[in-house]
Amino acid sequence: MNSPISVSTLNTQIKSLLETTFINVYVEGEISNLTYHNSGHIYFSIKDENSTISCVMFKGNAKYLKFQLEVGLKVVITGNITVYTPRGSYQLMCNKIEPSGQGALALAYEQLKQKLQAKGYFEASIKKQLPKYPKKIALVTSPTGAAIEDMKKVASNRWPLTKFILIPTLVQGEGAKVDIVNSINYAKTLDVDLLVVGRGGGSIEDLWAFNEEMVADAIFNCEKPVVSAVGHEIDFLISDFVADVRAATPSNAMEIVLPDANEHRIYLDNLENEFRHRISNTLENKQNLLDNLSRLFEQNSLKNRFNLIEKEIVFMKNSFKTNLTQIFNSYQNEINSLKNSYKTNDPSKKDFKGYVQISQNNEIINLDKTKVGEKITLQTPNTIALCEIKKLNKQ
Repeated sequence: MNSPISVSTLNTQIKSLLETTFINVYVEGEISNLTYHNSGHIYFSIKDENSTISCVMFKGNAKYLKFQLEVGLKVVITGNITVYTPRGSYQLMCNKIEPSGQGALALAYEQLKQKLQAKGYFEASIKKQLPKYPKKIALVTSPTGAAIEDMKKVASNRWPLTKFILIPTLVQGEGAKVDIVNSINYAKTLDVDLLVVGRGGGSIEDLWAFNEEMVADAIFNCEKPVVSAVGHEIDFLISDFVADVRAATPSNAMEIVLPDANEHRIYLDNLENEFRHRISNTLENKQNLLDNLSRLFEQNSLKNRFNLIEKEIVFMKNSFKTNLTQIFNSYQNEINSLKNSYKTNDPSKKDFKGYVQISQNNEIINLDKTKVGEKITLQTPNTIALCEIKKLNKQ
């Protein structure tokens, strides 16, 4: 019978067997018992309906993990079996972890989007307004490539008065996210009105730096307005949601942030025409008013008032003459009528018909008004008799 071996020897043999046999294991399971350690290591288990196995992902590999591990998340792991001989336990040391059924980047994108949305990074109420006529703009982008050339071309045609400060920035690959953050933090210290952060198109991996949380934090904490202009129109990056304004492309960013000189020229021409029209109408109205006032002044001037008074005097003179003539003619007619009446009734001109004229003190009187003893004169055409009343018989 063979001699027994020690526990340590057995565990060592098991370690040698397992670690040389189970290399680059490719296994799928559901995460449980998840712990993110302060050291940067990640400890968890994966399980299926019948079994479970402990797993570890050390800091060196964990820093490249694009998404957050979550309890209940189904993942596919590539790794090696390692044995801890003092306890005789084994675990799966993970080199790579991918979400099951979808890409790691897609999951990381959704996880970060939900996280930042919960923190209020996407709220419309906190978005800063872009200046209408920016004097200086900081461009956080690569100094080479189509993006910067497209922006320059659109800017020169659209509004050449604006000055640009290019901040050369690594926008792809290892170190891009840190360089973007540093460029944003530097740009916000400059005397600029806003920042345009972006690059041209590419694969999701090429654009990924703009999906990093630290870039989102830098954009969110920038005191000046930020325009995100990454990729093409179909690309939506985390930076697009956090920025104050999203541009579909770098060229579109220039169309958004710069006024259109041609539109302003047309607007000013229309404004000038409208101004001329209004001035012309105003002058015409004022001239009409002045003419009316002039006519009114002439009507009320001293000369006109004198002329009016003179006309009134002439009218009154003519009226007076007319009235005087009418009065004179009326009196003349009345006198003539009296004269005719007198001539008709003058006793000296009448034939004697048995009538006498009775007078007293050269005034013709009525006999009924005489008294006894008074002297009267009786006159006919041929005879005058002086008489004294002796007796009156009144009938």
